[in-house]
Amino acid sequence: MSQVKIRRYTLEDYDQLLDVQKEAFPPPFPEELWWSKEQIASHVKTFPEGALLAEIDGTVVGSATSLIIQYDGKPHTWDEVADHGFIKQSHQSKGDSLYGIDVCVRPSYRGKGIAQALYQARKDIVRELGLTRFLAGCRIPNYHEHADKLDAEAYMRAVEKGEIKDLVLTFMIKQGLKPLQVLPNYLDDEESLDYAVLVEWKNDRL
Repeated sequence: MSQVKIRRYTLEDYDQLLDVQKEAFPPPFPEELWWSKEQIASHVKTFPEGALLAEIDGTVVGSATSLIIQYDGKPHTWDEVADHGFIKQSHQSKGDSLYGIDVCVRPSYRGKGIAQALYQARKDIVRELGLTRFLAGCRIPNYHEHADKLDAEAYMRAVEKGEIKDLVLTFMIKQGLKPLQVLPNYLDDEESLDYAVLVEWKNDRL
């Protein structure tokens, strides 16, 4: 089996990064929500360590973007923490936490450990930079199936206990991330009813 290679992306990778997004989020997904060349350029310039892609046999099959923040526990939206996808205003080089704003994997390559490899690389960044934790706002795409019986907090706890399986949150928990809090109005997301769950992995070397 071909190995997944993780490296930093550069502006030269933009066309392949866009191909990944187009495959993962085809129409009717709004084109304006795919990464723009200006956003990718900003990621590379602002925090190149957090701009990661995954390759298999030279083909870009996934990507992940992160920045550093000072974690204060306050509720926030994706636009706030991601600076509308540019990270220039929200990246805090002296902060204590790596925050993941995006993971994208080609559907034709799913099941090959690509997302897992990208999350492992993020943990490595946390260790290398001596940060306290990794954080991410996690979609809960199965929540709409249970919203008539459970509020978002109860749903989060049920998934954490393994009583309900959520396509994204269950995966995150398997990667060693712990649910911290519900984030309302995090992102326009019909399946998640605009909610996300903030998840945390603490640096195991501190």
